[in-house]
Amino acid sequence: MGSREPGAYVLLVWLAEPWAGTVGRLGLVDLPAGTVAYVGSAMGGLDARVARHLRREKPLRWHIDALTASCAPLGAVAVASEARIECRLAAAMARTGWLLGPRGFGCSDCRCITHLFLGGEDRDLQGIRDRLPIGWRKRARIIVP
Repeated sequence: MGSREPGAYVLLVWLAEPWAGTVGRLGLVDLPAGTVAYVGSAMGGLDARVARHLRREKPLRWHIDALTASCAPLGAVAVASEARIECRLAAAMARTGWLLGPRGFGCSDCRCITHLFLGGEDRDLQGIRDRLPIGWRKRARIIVP
C-alpha cells in the first residue's frame, strides 16, 4: 500500500482516565476511561492521515483532534478502498460489540449516529482487523506509532 492510497480507518485511542473536552459544535464531551475507536476516511492517503492523528502537535481540524492532542493513540487499522466506506466501517464497528460514543462525533457530513465507539479495555488492533468483513480484512493493515 502506498502512502497516497485512499480508504478508511479505525483509530484506537487509550484514555487512562475519564476525558472531558470541548469538541467543535458538539460542545463538552465526556468519555469514560478505556479505549475509544474513531472511524475516519482518508481519500487523500491513509498513511498521511493516520500519521497526523498519531501526532500530538497539530491544528485542531476534526472532532478527533481534540482527543488525540491530549491522549495516546494506540494505532489504526487502515482499509484501502477507492470507494467511500467510512460509514459502512462505522456500522461494522457497531455490529462487533463496541458501544456507540457521543451522538454526532466525527460524522457531521453524513447521516450516521456517531463515528466514535467505546470499547472498555479492548486494545486489540488485530482483533478489530479480524472482525472486519472478509473483503476488507484482505486489504486491511495495522499502523502503529
